[in-house]
Amino acid sequence: MKRKLSALLSVATAAAMLSACSSSTASTTTTAAATTSAGDSSTAEQTTQQESSSTAAATTTEEATTAGTTAATSGVSLTVVTSFGGDDGNRQNYEDAYTAWEAATGNTVKDASATSNEQWKAQVLSDFETGSEPDVLFFFNGVDSNPLIEGDEVVSIDEIREVYPDYASNMDDSKLGASPVDGKNYSIPTAGYWEAMYVNKTVLEDAGVDIPDENTTWDEFLTMCQTIKDKGYTPIAVSLAEVPHYWFEYTVLNNGSRAVHEIVPTDSSSPEYTNWVNGLNDIKDLYSKGFLPENTLTATDAETFQLMADNKAAFAIDGSWKMGWFSGSTDEDGNEVAGNVDDVSRYTVTYVPAKGERKTTDMIGGLSMGYYITRKAWEDPEKQAAAVSFVEAMTTDDVVGKMAGGTAVTALKNGTPAAENPNSLVLDALAMIKGSTGTVSAVQDNLSSEQKTKLLVDDVKLVANGSITAEQAVDDTLALAK
Repeated sequence: MKRKLSALLSVATAAAMLSACSSSTASTTTTAAATTSAGDSSTAEQTTQQESSSTAAATTTEEATTAGTTAATSGVSLTVVTSFGGDDGNRQNYEDAYTAWEAATGNTVKDASATSNEQWKAQVLSDFETGSEPDVLFFFNGVDSNPLIEGDEVVSIDEIREVYPDYASNMDDSKLGASPVDGKNYSIPTAGYWEAMYVNKTVLEDAGVDIPDENTTWDEFLTMCQTIKDKGYTPIAVSLAEVPHYWFEYTVLNNGSRAVHEIVPTDSSSPEYTNWVNGLNDIKDLYSKGFLPENTLTATDAETFQLMADNKAAFAIDGSWKMGWFSGSTDEDGNEVAGNVDDVSRYTVTYVPAKGERKTTDMIGGLSMGYYITRKAWEDPEKQAAAVSFVEAMTTDDVVGKMAGGTAVTALKNGTPAAENPNSLVLDALAMIKGSTGTVSAVQDNLSSEQKTKLLVDDVKLVANGSITAEQAVDDTLALAK
């Protein structure tokens, strides 16, 4: 199994090394359990593992009850890897949920969460190759996870339900995000996402600029940015070194349409190829005009986003998960945990200005990540029930509702719970979602890890500063698929 995965992931490992050289921050991901299987299992070993798994299944079936309440032997330690690291807006909600599970079960979580970027994705895959995979993983459910499915490194929901019939029973299976490999569901999502533009009202008011709305065009947005720059502010908070993803998505969408956005070009003759080239050139234009932070080519995402909190930048594109970064959250005891801004009412969220065929109200969004139980944990009699219990506890209606903040997409059968006592930012987000004319998934989800590293980590900043052309960047990315 490991040898098969090694062949699948050798490219991802190389991508991680490249990313480490080019990204200004590297989030170290997992430190997993020391005991792992190495090398291909013989037929006898496979039989023994199957018998062991069956024994564990028979034992734990009697302990399984309803979703969120599966009994698990206390004293178990699970290594868990998620993207709820760094300054993620749901970090506090995640910590509250897993510490509550620890208190209720007597088990412990070795949390190895980090900020999601291309290096993190490659490192996660590399950890499976070296036998350092976690017990539970919160990861992408598209092309990024293909090596895990092909290497039989994670367990399908169907297989889990053979032992725990009520697993994820609160979820709509049609919305879970089936694997492109075999069409099966493997992960349980929390909150989905939308991507939109956060706005600092204080900066705009001082610069005499109106808040962009559903009618704002790209040319009007550029004029706004120039006015803001002339006033001494940074128009756009973004790290091209670490997270240029959101601007890439919207500049490509601005040069195409929702109908073709998810299509990866095959070569330079594809219409989508031109959309990608023009989108990258739009990012270059923003950089050339001085609308991005001076250190955008080297700074981390956290450093550039802090400009929004410090009232030094006007705009930032990010996801629905960033709502908690602004607003804060409520811990398990009902105490308010402060956000990163002094007054959340001085911020809003709105549509990204549009051009071409795209309507300004067309948005990027979907359900792209979820919790996986790894094969290693599933076949460990001491960890199987604990892993199931943990994922159930992290995906209850209550926890998912907190993660969604009343504004994000979920796979819950009962729908996304309404936000309690919504602040002005949440109300603005709800109004934006209500006015949306359609949503399309991010095209980067259809790229391999190596392709994303090449394009979004290595090449976007090189296109921006003129070191390479947009055509070179797209050609090099597409070549990796051949």
